[in-house]
Amino acid sequence: MRQLNITQKGESINKKVDKKTPKTILDHIECIVELVENSGLSKEFYRKAKKSIDFVAGKMGLTMNQAVLFAIFIEKCDDSRIYVSDFSKLIGCRLVRIIGLMSDIDELEKRYLVRCKRSDSQKSYRVPVDVVNTLKQDIAYTPESTRGLTTKELFKHINRLFNEREDYEISCAALLEELQSLLEDNRSLLFCRQVKEYEKICEDKNDFLLLLLFCHRFANLDDDCVGFHDFEDLYDEKWIFRGMKSNLQKGHSELVRNNILEYFNDNGFGDREYFSISTVAKEKLFAELDIKVQQAEGKKNLILHDSITAKQLFYNKREQSQIEQLAALLHKDHFQSVQEKLEKGGMRKGFACLFHGAPGTGKTETVYQIAYSTGRDIMMVDISETKSMWYGESEKRIKKIFDSYRGYLKTCEIAPILLFNEADAVIGKRKDTGRGSIDQTENAMQNILLQEMENLEGIMIATTNLTQNLDKAFERRFLYKIEFDKPCVEAKEKIWHTMLPVLSGQERLELANDYNFSGGQIENIVRKYTVDSILNGITPTIEAVHSYCRNEFLCKDEERKRVGFTK
Repeated sequence: MRQLNITQKGESINKKVDKKTPKTILDHIECIVELVENSGLSKEFYRKAKKSIDFVAGKMGLTMNQAVLFAIFIEKCDDSRIYVSDFSKLIGCRLVRIIGLMSDIDELEKRYLVRCKRSDSQKSYRVPVDVVNTLKQDIAYTPESTRGLTTKELFKHINRLFNEREDYEISCAALLEELQSLLEDNRSLLFCRQVKEYEKICEDKNDFLLLLLFCHRFANLDDDCVGFHDFEDLYDEKWIFRGMKSNLQKGHSELVRNNILEYFNDNGFGDREYFSISTVAKEKLFAELDIKVQQAEGKKNLILHDSITAKQLFYNKREQSQIEQLAALLHKDHFQSVQEKLEKGGMRKGFACLFHGAPGTGKTETVYQIAYSTGRDIMMVDISETKSMWYGESEKRIKKIFDSYRGYLKTCEIAPILLFNEADAVIGKRKDTGRGSIDQTENAMQNILLQEMENLEGIMIATTNLTQNLDKAFERRFLYKIEFDKPCVEAKEKIWHTMLPVLSGQERLELANDYNFSGGQIENIVRKYTVDSILNGITPTIEAVHSYCRNEFLCKDEERKRVGFTK
């Protein structure tokens, strides 16, 4: 019995040892985090955690304090905004103690173990995904080498640096320094040699940084039409941007004088609000890249008008008149002349339209048919894609949508339609008192959308089922607002006739009178009719059609409501 107790005790000890003995970098980081919580960074903490701190410090090439701070960053790596105040709360010490360790945090940033966002006069941090992934493999993270790159690899690093600048994770001066170092490390590449030649022409380093931005947008974003809004936040000081803008508009910029940049050509006229890299400069800079392939894919995100199937749609008289008027306006023979007259009168030349009404009333299909009849492609916006879990990402996606659309306006012969389908999520009432990050993000998105609508030069159509929640600011910006009612008896009779021609005139009229259906609901019933015909091998009777109609209602109170007039 005694032997058994000793054995059991020994097994217990072994299990305890196995549980508490860290082996990997992540194991030791976990040990540090467990001990540092509410420790106040006391001497006792450093004594207890010494083994793990020494292990992490040795593996990562860090000091003891840096190893502790790095462990806490990894504990919070799922947060894209880590604040210094979070450290003092976890550790249980005054904020001033953590401020005293800022030089160690700066060193972690220099090692690319953390990235710092400097905006709104407040710093926040995040841990790059690459750092976490290497730790999962029990490997100490080292930044990817930037020497001996191919041209495509070079532009991947250039893209990373400009993204960091866009996220305020790097200063303008640091961006330029890192870009120059990247170019110097890869002098064997034709692009690097040529762009360094252009650097000699640029007396102002800000001109050279702007040229690199143009190269980045052309090679990485397939953007050959760069406007002032694309580099408004590139420089640390607003006065620098204003000076660059003025020089470009007046043709005083060395980049324009030396035919490196040129005004974007729009039907033979130079547009002094938009610029592109000159053809000569492109041939010198991008000979190593397959630019032709990129240009051929210029319409890859558009729904082409000639791919749309023509359909006959039926409306109530009021809707029919409004839709015909809009379609006539958007006809290419009228649209340009109307825009020119509006511009001469000092008015906005863009057209924003709102299609609202019950589901299934043909709002989206009407957009498709207008596009088909007017020869306009459609840039469809997926609303769900504009909302991101990451703070600040949603705003950038909204901006990118309009940046892409502006590019299509410049490159497409006929202006496409920008379609926000089921736009309820982005045109609803703004939050007046919301202080949470979600409220702030949604308000920021809507403010950007309102500003873009104000500056719209093309055609935007938004569809929505809900108008009672529409923000007044959006209501004012929609020039055309068309309400889609459920069809009147006459329109429903025509829909029944088109979709189910086997019905007699009396049967069509009876169905039109008895059921308050939208066109989409009638289509559902006809599909059931067709499926039953195929499965059973017989033509359903009119009684069966009535049964389909009754089953279409989710709420029995809706059943057999009559509609004798429209608004």
